[in-house]
Amino acid sequence: MNTIKQVALGSQGLVVPVEGLGCMGMSGTPGGTIYGAMDDTESIATIHRALELGVTMLDTADIYGPFHNEQLVGKAIAGKRDQFTIATKFGFDIDDAGNWNFGINGRPEYVRKAIDRSLKHLGTDYVDLYYLHRLDPNVPIEETVGSMAELVTAGKVRYLGLSEVPVDIIQRAHAVHPITAIETEYSLFDRGVEENGVLTATREMGIGFVGYSPLGRGFLSGEIKSPDDFEASDSRRYFPRYMGENFYKNMELVEKLKSFAEAKGITSAQLALAWVLAKGVVAIPGTKRRKYLEANVNAASLTLTDAELTEMEAVMPVGSAVGDAYPVFG
Repeated sequence: MNTIKQVALGSQGLVVPVEGLGCMGMSGTPGGTIYGAMDDTESIATIHRALELGVTMLDTADIYGPFHNEQLVGKAIAGKRDQFTIATKFGFDIDDAGNWNFGINGRPEYVRKAIDRSLKHLGTDYVDLYYLHRLDPNVPIEETVGSMAELVTAGKVRYLGLSEVPVDIIQRAHAVHPITAIETEYSLFDRGVEENGVLTATREMGIGFVGYSPLGRGFLSGEIKSPDDFEASDSRRYFPRYMGENFYKNMELVEKLKSFAEAKGITSAQLALAWVLAKGVVAIPGTKRRKYLEANVNAASLTLTDAELTEMEAVMPVGSAVGDAYPVFG
């Protein structure tokens, strides 16, 4: 079994591998799959391989599917639950039939409903890390986190987290109950947390930072050459960053990264992931295939010098990616 570096996530006692596994792409979200056709057999095999490699932190959410991803993870961890750190998320308003009404729900009664549903789908009686997936603008964060804290007392949740929230919300939440982790998109492609103060604030407050999409939704791999490379069911076709002229402008950045990687004898994906890890955060690259998982794990052992980091950041400076990160719904 390979070993991967373990780090403290936050200051409440949670220890995780420096690289986890994002499971979203194994299922998708309402409206279709995220990265093409699903393959449950390969996805479960990927989770089992992750365990062998020491990648024991799995990141899922009720909205992925909806429900399919938690159920899939539940199947994969059956009989091995205590060997994994399971992080899941709630906040999108989903009914019990798995329909999302395009709303966010952070009300206390929904917090309680969502955790019980997730525990059932995961086939476990506790979640290691429970995130509020998105902020409900109509419910004070103190109410939502207060209800989440009750789940800790009840033993259903070990640690609390928030996803994609600004600094003031983090501060208010942390005052109610210690927040262990903030999960936000972070890559060479998207360095917004360096600009808005979130990354600095988490460090000052002793809160862990988990970066999702560290490979820019696979774009930084350099393997996607044109918009036509996305499968028909791949939702990236509708993300502004990967559409039309934006695609080709962003591809110019990736080509520069690729040249840098080739000079080091590694792939663009490994270089991009090594950059994120060099920032002292936990990364959760997502994949549904064992071969990509293994390549990602190799990046965890790469070391980049300060000079190399500076050079990479000069090639892809803050704000260099063109186009919005998400499509507009409605």
